[in-house]
Amino acid sequence: MSETTAHARPRLPVPPRAARFFVLLAVFICAACGLVYELALVAIGSYLLGDTITQASVVLSVMVFAMGVGSLLSKRYQARPALSFAVVEGLLSLIGGLSVLLLYGSFAWLSAAAYQPTLVLLAFVIGTLIGIEIPLLMTLIQRIRKQEASEAVADLFAADYVGGLIGGLAFPFLLLPLLGLPKGAVMVGVLNAVIGVAVVLWLFRTDLTRKAYAGLSVGLAFIVTVLGLAYYYAETFEVDARQAMYRDPIAYAERSEYQEIVLTQSLDGRDVRMFLNGDLQFSTLDEYRYHESLIHPAMDGPREDVLVLGGGDGLAIRELLRYDDVESVTLVDLDPAVIELASTNQVIRELNDDSFQDPRVEVVNADAFQWLRDNPDNFDVVIADLPDGTDVGTSKLYTIEFYALLEQALEPEGRVVVQAGSPFFAPNAYWSVGHSLREAGIEVTPYNVDVPTFGNWGFYLGVSESEPGGAPELTLPEDAPELRFLDDDLLRAALVFPIDRQEGEVEASTMMVPKIIGYHQDRQAWRGY
Repeated sequence: MSETTAHARPRLPVPPRAARFFVLLAVFICAACGLVYELALVAIGSYLLGDTITQASVVLSVMVFAMGVGSLLSKRYQARPALSFAVVEGLLSLIGGLSVLLLYGSFAWLSAAAYQPTLVLLAFVIGTLIGIEIPLLMTLIQRIRKQEASEAVADLFAADYVGGLIGGLAFPFLLLPLLGLPKGAVMVGVLNAVIGVAVVLWLFRTDLTRKAYAGLSVGLAFIVTVLGLAYYYAETFEVDARQAMYRDPIAYAERSEYQEIVLTQSLDGRDVRMFLNGDLQFSTLDEYRYHESLIHPAMDGPREDVLVLGGGDGLAIRELLRYDDVESVTLVDLDPAVIELASTNQVIRELNDDSFQDPRVEVVNADAFQWLRDNPDNFDVVIADLPDGTDVGTSKLYTIEFYALLEQALEPEGRVVVQAGSPFFAPNAYWSVGHSLREAGIEVTPYNVDVPTFGNWGFYLGVSESEPGGAPELTLPEDAPELRFLDDDLLRAALVFPIDRQEGEVEASTMMVPKIIGYHQDRQAWRGY
């Protein structure tokens, strides 16, 4: 061995084969951590903004680009690969571990407009650091053991890809259920720092000057301390940030498997509101306007067996159960946490008249689309009280395919009612729902009412096109209970849409071409409100 080669290779505390194993282990763990950071950025975006596709596209594209930038920058650090790798891992663990808290804070205390630039900046920085670390690891592997470049690349990427697999699976099945998003990201940052920096401090200490070794040791202690404090105060930070996003004090908050559930209550106690992922579901001040308009026009006909899709707060069921001849109500809602809250929270129980305790009510926790596919039963009334189709997860509930399944679930002479969003704030989305219903074989009557906390809101009342008589007439049952808002005069007015919100040139939405998403995103009328 030449003097030059001997000088180039570090004296290792373990045999080369074992050292190579530990470096590949570091590759494996760092890759898992990197993918968790990436998934965490996507997840926090979907929680706060609800647009999973856009958030995933922004994060992935920016990070891949940044990794390329980082690979080019790594050339500058090849002279001291061990020190450079340790510094990169320290920065990556600190920024990646705090990324969720930083994004949540920017959204809460700055503005929603500040969120996207912050996301892009974090994705770029994290991607750049990941891009720098790969070539440095390649150099470290080759310094441990003389090896063909192709073999070293194969080993490196094998460990990297397997680490990505483990990180990708650990994120939804381990980190989120056990720790939640903020604490999960922080703990991954701690692991990243300890493994990334410790490998250098142990295996490559002879490559480091005494000053560099001391600096890395102090840096590691500092990073672990900062992340430890972030973990300790994460819940307090989340509570304060969450409160900053709502006008009234938060009375209840929970992050379920599917969404963030928040109840706020005004200081005088009159206005209790439920939010799912930040979107208002109801206010006690005027929810009766919405639910009376949703339910009672559909009850002017056969109504023994009723299906409710969504409506986990129990308020739609409350209106249904006011009819004594309703024999059964099947409610299908994805999130059991919402049902549990509506069944146990004293304020909501009083609001929904303890509707979930009625023996006529059966609750099914399932995806409405999948449940309809397997459903063998028919119903006299179907109520679609579902969240707006603003993203991939909800857009399928406003498609021709979904409404075709819904039409098959109707008894002869059965009626369906669909909440379809705001004809004022999202007119194209509203009229697209009508097109989708008609193409699925349902004749519809559009109508709209004013719900102050929502604004102008629209619905469709429909019957199967196989039934004679065309679109259904918008009327109340003769035996309708006493209502606080709705009457026949108001229903006649509800059929009228202003000139500036008449039906335009819009298309139906399908599973493969979810037009409804684009129509919701193009909500020019929201500006200024």
